[in-house]
Amino acid sequence: MKPTTRRDFLKLAGLGVAAAATAPALAAEAGRRPNLLWLIAEDLGPHLACYGTQEVWTPNLDRLAAGGVRYTRFYSGHVCSPSRSAFMTGMYATTIGAHQHRSHRTDGYKLPEGVRVLTDWLRPAGYFTANLVTLPESCGFNGTGKTDWNFSYEGQPFDSKEWSALKGHQPFYAQINFKETHRTFHGPKKADPAKVELPPYYPDHPVARADWAAYLDDVSELDRKIGRVLQALEKDGLADDTLVVFFGDNGQAHVRGKQFCYEEGLHVPCIVRWPKNFPAPAGCKPGTVDSGLRHSIDLAPTMLALAGAALPPKMEGRPFLGPQAAPPREFVFGYRDRCDETAMRIRSVRDARYRYIRNFTPEVPFLAPNAYKERQYPVWNLLKELHAQGKLTPAQAFLCQPRRPDEELYDLDADRWEINNLAASQQPEHQAALKRLRAALEQWIKDTDDKGQYPEPASAAAAEPKRKAKGKGNKKAATP
Repeated sequence: MKPTTRRDFLKLAGLGVAAAATAPALAAEAGRRPNLLWLIAEDLGPHLACYGTQEVWTPNLDRLAAGGVRYTRFYSGHVCSPSRSAFMTGMYATTIGAHQHRSHRTDGYKLPEGVRVLTDWLRPAGYFTANLVTLPESCGFNGTGKTDWNFSYEGQPFDSKEWSALKGHQPFYAQINFKETHRTFHGPKKADPAKVELPPYYPDHPVARADWAAYLDDVSELDRKIGRVLQALEKDGLADDTLVVFFGDNGQAHVRGKQFCYEEGLHVPCIVRWPKNFPAPAGCKPGTVDSGLRHSIDLAPTMLALAGAALPPKMEGRPFLGPQAAPPREFVFGYRDRCDETAMRIRSVRDARYRYIRNFTPEVPFLAPNAYKERQYPVWNLLKELHAQGKLTPAQAFLCQPRRPDEELYDLDADRWEINNLAASQQPEHQAALKRLRAALEQWIKDTDDKGQYPEPASAAAAEPKRKAKGKGNKKAATP
């Protein structure tokens, strides 16, 4: 099948303008439209009980999934600020020049013409907007109010930060950002380190087990807070009018997770629960599991479509619910550029079975110096220590090599953990997959004018190491 191109994206987006005239049945019902609530987790892979993870307690999110749709192949494009810049605009961060982590904070860089944040498209459609910080006392915590965008925004992107403003301003779009599952982990201890499932590219070591258990404990704590928010929705009489969307901003905060283009860095949970007071669109039956390929940039156009608003012609995301819903993607793309002070360019694409990774800077090792990871990731340092002692398996030692391969190809059906690189395989099936995905990635880079092709000014990169002094953590793996 021919790779999906930017031209195809624009054709799909163009359909949205015409389809807005046939707004969802829910909007036609006395002009009523659902409230929209995003619950945004940080640094979270699909490690919930409803996704099959053991030693984690997520009854509230499991109930949310039982009453909605659980997406099993939902992907972010990058890490933190590029990912957030992408899902709030419905655009790839590489398209809009927001791909360098924590960039454009002081240089006045603006979004390209025709690109805006989601709230700026929803306001003209009659939506009140909020990035909630002050939550009901019954919740016992506040939202972080995080935006973390790699562009300058003039004015106020949200109308309020107060939960109390929602009931009197409907329909509303609101988001709550949670700090749990972002390091440092602080959740009450529940998981047994001896029982957690460690990926085979981590050494089976007490330090690794304790770190993974601490992460799962933060997932359990996140679930507790999600439960408080859902209870507040019920108490205020908002639940039956509010579409709830739970998702992660990027993959897990572990070695080979966020900031890298393996499944663990890009694969995130996504759960959507439809409100009872509106007729559900196709594909939104309670308890549904959707295995189609989706991307976080698809969230913004989905919200616009469900709000009965026209889709912006430039928007690269695709609605995945409602009468304008596009079919699942043939390919989902991922990318990594400079993160903190460490610059490496990686691009990736996956289809229903294979993941292809192109390392444009293979001379930069996987464990290249990075102050944040050396301070916050015990396993980052543990790998180096055990490698020096010759105590790693080949899968673990792969991360410690001085050079990364130019290309990587993994059969995700047969190789869940992406251990066996098939890029050099001569089997016809593998060669066909390599050529197909390589071509799709090259076409995407061309059609989206991937800004990672152009060097970042040295002055911009030089500002990042100032973060080194912030935070605390272990510099050593603390090997027992």
